Amino acid sequence: MAYDPNNIFAKILRGEIPAHKLYEDEDTLVFLDIMPRTEGHALVVTKEKACDLFDIEPEALAKLIAVVQKLAPKIKEAVGADGVLIQQFNGEAAGQTVFHLHFHIVPIRRGVPVKPHAGQMEDQAVLAKTAEKIRKVLKG
Repeated sequence: MAYDPNNIFAKILRGEIPAHKLYEDEDTLVFLDIMPRTEGHALVVTKEKACDLFDIEPEALAKLIAVVQKLAPKIKEAVGADGVLIQQFNGEAAGQTVFHLHFHIVPIRRGVPVKPHAGQMEDQAVLAKTAEKIRKVLKG
């Protein structure tokens, strides 16, 4: 599959579509999922033009997963979760809906159900509050 430069994450990376950004460096952007499975569900997106895990150089993948490892415990802390689910989908049959390599950080609370992948859009005001809560912990 050829990389589509007009996918929604590419548009977010170019600033054409707004997002609740949590973290950014020269290789990676992290923002809240607009259809969160739980409070604090974030997407860690490479700035490389890669469709999936098999379309990226190992060095670039190492940078991406390092950001996942760094931010996941901070997001967990910010939303008071008990654990973190890290997910990454490759191909439509596996559940991938945006063909731009990304990881999901999904904070999990015991006893709180996890919503379906690509479910219902969250209210922007709720996302803004969650983003601020996470940014405070990241700055801390």
